[in-house]
Amino acid sequence: MFIVSMYNLKGGVGKTASSVNFAHMAASDGFKTLLWDFDPQGAASFYFKAKATAGSDNAKNIDADVALSSAIVCTEYEGLDIIPADHSANNQDFLHDGKYGSKEEFKKLLEEVLYVYDYVFFDCPPGFSNIADNVFSASDMVVMPVIPTTLSVRTYEQVIQHFVSKSIALAKLRCFFSMVDSRKNMHKSTMKTLDTDNRFFDHYIPYLSDIEKMGLKNAPVTAYSPSGYATVCYRALWDDIRAAAGV
Repeated sequence: MFIVSMYNLKGGVGKTASSVNFAHMAASDGFKTLLWDFDPQGAASFYFKAKATAGSDNAKNIDADVALSSAIVCTEYEGLDIIPADHSANNQDFLHDGKYGSKEEFKKLLEEVLYVYDYVFFDCPPGFSNIADNVFSASDMVVMPVIPTTLSVRTYEQVIQHFVSKSIALAKLRCFFSMVDSRKNMHKSTMKTLDTDNRFFDHYIPYLSDIEKMGLKNAPVTAYSPSGYATVCYRALWDDIRAAAGV
């Protein structure tokens, strides 16, 4: 099982769209895949038309001795399951203390599905939190979408500083440029500046209206537009991630 967390300190950078499309492509490639929607906004769950069943919400999953499998919901896509977002967890950092306060304990939570899934994707909420730190620790790779602007680069640097301060292995952190507009000089110059940073994958995701339609289509763009340019871009980036994962 290879665990990938999609994370950014900022919102609105294409994190959830990427989580959804990568998970869909992983399943399409024949990998048994689980997407865990940690974001209280529940956008990933919305794209997959998934809702938590009564009595099996994420908060209860962590706080009580409830089997992780009881929270897993099948999607309409073969080989792709999801743990939907639980809106009741919006105001509680349920990894703050207690049984799953330890980063190692959170890894144990995943042992139940260790041999069930090839890939697990975490769609993380923005911001630094105990949830984020636990997910970082449990992940094999933390993938960060970065819009090529000055403020986004500053955020990228803040994330690096956070990893260092929390003794999280920097080798886990990989990045890609997201929502790129090649007509903007700032985007081009920022990408050129960070081009030598080996944390960034070779391929990037441009700003495309087809990706914005995911909300209307209620589906991954890689599903409703399998031969479109957006899918071509996500496919190239997904191949980069797979190669780095070695799975």
